[in-house]
Amino acid sequence: MTALVHETAALRTSLEGRGPLAVVMTMGALHAGHAALVRAARARVGDTGTVVVTVFVNPLQFGPGEDFERYPRTLDDDLEVCRREGVDVVFAPSAAEVYPREPVVRVDPGPPGSDLEGASRPGHFAGVLTVVLKLMNLVRPQLAFFGEKDWQQLSLVTAMATDLSLGVEVVGVPTVREPDGLALSSRNRYLSADERAAALALSRALQAGAAQGARGSEAVLAAGREVLAGASGVRVDYLELRGPGFSADPRGGEARLLVAARVGTTRLIDNVPVRLGSAA
Repeated sequence: MTALVHETAALRTSLEGRGPLAVVMTMGALHAGHAALVRAARARVGDTGTVVVTVFVNPLQFGPGEDFERYPRTLDDDLEVCRREGVDVVFAPSAAEVYPREPVVRVDPGPPGSDLEGASRPGHFAGVLTVVLKLMNLVRPQLAFFGEKDWQQLSLVTAMATDLSLGVEVVGVPTVREPDGLALSSRNRYLSADERAAALALSRALQAGAAQGARGSEAVLAAGREVLAGASGVRVDYLELRGPGFSADPRGGEARLLVAARVGTTRLIDNVPVRLGSAA
């Protein structure tokens, strides 16, 4: 049975004496991608462990003019997803519970936090890392599961856990996609039918780029940009390659090809792994 708690004291009581803890942090509007995170968490802790899902729309990570007010809040539906997936505890705190006062201290993501998404959304990753650290301190898990769709976020959370010696293993889970390739996102519900069709250009561009990996980074970027250049209704923010640790300008080996674009009024991100060879 899935327990729903809203306050830290109730969370502590519900977790007292339980086995290994795994947490999946979400902002709600749960979909099959979140369900995959829960299943990965359950597989790691087993039937004797505990899976916690947090549902909290974090105001610190939204900038002026972003979609904080209209971000979907669907707690009843989210609970049903959690019950189906066998989640043990859902922690859905209020903003006042998480931030009894305006935070004076926030987590500095360092230079990688000003790259790509950080450049487009100043302050975003300071807000993300602050709430992730806060929730880790409240839940006190041994494992935390994050989707690879938010690759930059995953990289920064992993770095924070290591650099601050949190004692939490951060586990990435591959992106879940629709049959036509569109990466699952809570923001997909904003898209009209025509916009959703246009949004497929993002995954097509990533696949076209990844297919050129053996020819080197310039070929990867050229192939992806060619797809995006011919896409109607898609305003591209960036298409970039990053290496391990989110290093810029990778020249060989494992890398990530990342894209962000606005389709209608909705901003979408996606990425795929790329194995880079040397340029011919």
